[in-house]
Amino acid sequence: MGRHRNKRLFKKGQRIELDIIDLAYGGKGIAKIQTEEGEFVCFVENTLPGQHVLASVQKCKKKHAECKLVEILKKSDAEIEIPYQMIPGAPYAQLPISIQENNKKNTCFQLFKRIGKIDHIEDYFDEFISSPSVWHYRNKMEYSFSAIRYDFNLKSDVDDFALGFKHRGTWWMVENLDKDSGLFDEDLENAFPKLRSFFEDTHLAPWHPPKKEGFYRFLVARKSYANDQILLNLVTTSDELHQFNTSAFVELLKTLLGPRFAGLLHTINDSIGDRIQASEGSCKLVYGNDKIIENILGLDFEISMQSFFQTNPKCAEKLYQKVVDYVLETDQKQEVIMDLFCGTGTIGQILANQIPDADVIGVDIVPEAIEDANENAKRNGIKGLTFFTADVGKFLQNFPQYTNNISTVVLDPPRAGIAPKTLKKVVQLNASRIVYVSCNPATQARDSDYLLSVGYQLKKLSFIDQFPHTSHVESIALFEKV
Repeated sequence: MGRHRNKRLFKKGQRIELDIIDLAYGGKGIAKIQTEEGEFVCFVENTLPGQHVLASVQKCKKKHAECKLVEILKKSDAEIEIPYQMIPGAPYAQLPISIQENNKKNTCFQLFKRIGKIDHIEDYFDEFISSPSVWHYRNKMEYSFSAIRYDFNLKSDVDDFALGFKHRGTWWMVENLDKDSGLFDEDLENAFPKLRSFFEDTHLAPWHPPKKEGFYRFLVARKSYANDQILLNLVTTSDELHQFNTSAFVELLKTLLGPRFAGLLHTINDSIGDRIQASEGSCKLVYGNDKIIENILGLDFEISMQSFFQTNPKCAEKLYQKVVDYVLETDQKQEVIMDLFCGTGTIGQILANQIPDADVIGVDIVPEAIEDANENAKRNGIKGLTFFTADVGKFLQNFPQYTNNISTVVLDPPRAGIAPKTLKKVVQLNASRIVYVSCNPATQARDSDYLLSVGYQLKKLSFIDQFPHTSHVESIALFEKV
């Protein structure tokens, strides 16, 4: 790159060509430009070292810019050919999995050093757990309809019926899925040209995002790996609903999927927001069952279309087993194990099933989640497990019998991590051990800094590749009270 003056770098929306030379956490490629004032850094999402790319500037600061990938002009020498259709949700699919995993591990190390202030984080590293399946590992996929299709030959949008995935960086334009993406179910995705033909032949319009009108909106699929079944949800508006032949669509799915077709839901969503679930609308079962069963470490879990459940169930087994291993890391007797942010109780059930001598309690502030957790535990016949609807800050006030009796707290918060006030309340539980599961190592590194400052010591840290071909990685940290 040539030399520039900082006062000319860069306007929002300006397109620039960049050579990606390094990688930051979260899948941001790093490019560097030499200026008269020094080095200027550009971060470009979903790019790889060795690529030459066209990027659009989103934000420009004095010494760095955040950019959006527009087009890969030259591939990295490390990229390989794959037999699947490339999709926006798998930007690293053409990178060997060993390189993907190494990038994830190294960028996570950088996070814990920079945010967590743990200089020798490698000394606490336990292992990197690979996904048992690199391809066809997802149990849920959401496909979008649009009246605006991205044309790869023209490299622009065209007015056409589209069903697939939204083009990267856009909310209005969809790339047609024409064959297996390698992430979900081969039979279903290879049938997409037939599905699209069926929808087009109805002469009902796909959703037009700018105009906020149309009939077809989303097709959602959920898969049980335990029973090899697929549950589908077709999301439409009520506009000209009488013209849609539901029975014909059911018959097509029976033909395409055979006995693997578990059921079909039809959701009516007339709201203009880009969401599958409508604030006002209806969802009805039109064929088969509205739930499927998945098995994790010998336990059955009933999953509806709306349920939160681990997207990669086979890898989730490895994640949960590592949680159990960390809980049992020392010979200390487990009196009470608290599964905080327990949701529908997956971790709590596994802990109670594998550590029968412990008193396992699941705590979540959402009543509906606790109801589902109790049903799941009842279905699996789990003993020694109790669920509470409670705020962590008031838990010990309401249940004083657990004061100073909680031996281990297992944390599995959402991507935002744990709010500082809540984390202080977790520390006040006075557990001798904390096992922290995170889907966002950045917030876990932040929370680790606080835990270390109040008397906990990091003992072990592992990373789990739940989402091959993406920048996402999960981490598990074991802390013990000094």
